[in-house]
Amino acid sequence: MKKTIYLIRGGKNESYNCFKNRVLSLVDSLIKKNTNILAKVVITEKAPPLISIIPFKKNKIASISIRNDEANQFEEIINSRGFAGFFEVTEALPVAYDKNWEDGEVSPGVCLLTLFNQKKSIDYKTFINRWHNSHTPLSLKIHPLTHYNRNVVDEQGTMNKDCWDGIVEEHCKTKSELLNPSKFFGGTLKMIPNMISVYIDTKSFLDYGTIETYLTSEYIIKG
Repeated sequence: MKKTIYLIRGGKNESYNCFKNRVLSLVDSLIKKNTNILAKVVITEKAPPLISIIPFKKNKIASISIRNDEANQFEEIINSRGFAGFFEVTEALPVAYDKNWEDGEVSPGVCLLTLFNQKKSIDYKTFINRWHNSHTPLSLKIHPLTHYNRNVVDEQGTMNKDCWDGIVEEHCKTKSELLNPSKFFGGTLKMIPNMISVYIDTKSFLDYGTIETYLTSEYIIKG
């Protein structure tokens, strides 16, 4: 099945709860009209910590993943308030959880959603090679990840407000494993050298100044 990711941004005066309800209602309605699609939502449910080693963005965002046999563009999402873009992607799951909860329930744990672009000084082949063959195994070695969803953007919508080359979701079992630097970077003794390694590796393939990271939750609406 083809996979498309749609991004919706919440309004400044829109509460996190209203934003979540609006997006989930939109996707529920879409599924009822299109029974052959699969859908998932990764969304900011609350403000991130004021102090964190991870540079979280404070605005609201939802990533809606749609799987379909055809490359359809769903106007209901494109015309919705806060629509930022849609991206046809190739997905890889270097590590994945075993889903044992019901569709529609919030997935256990916590998710780090990251949006980024290719580093300008390297070519596309180098970008993909460093991302897939250096950064991915390094992330899996250092971070306590239970699920790593890697999406290479193949095509972007012509009317997009956002422009991204990569969209990644990294899941941890608990919020502490993500937000505690010692736990997220491999332990007290390894934390500093691991942080340096991740920083150097990350800067080797992506445009570090434009990266966006969000503290999110995941809802598999129809899996």
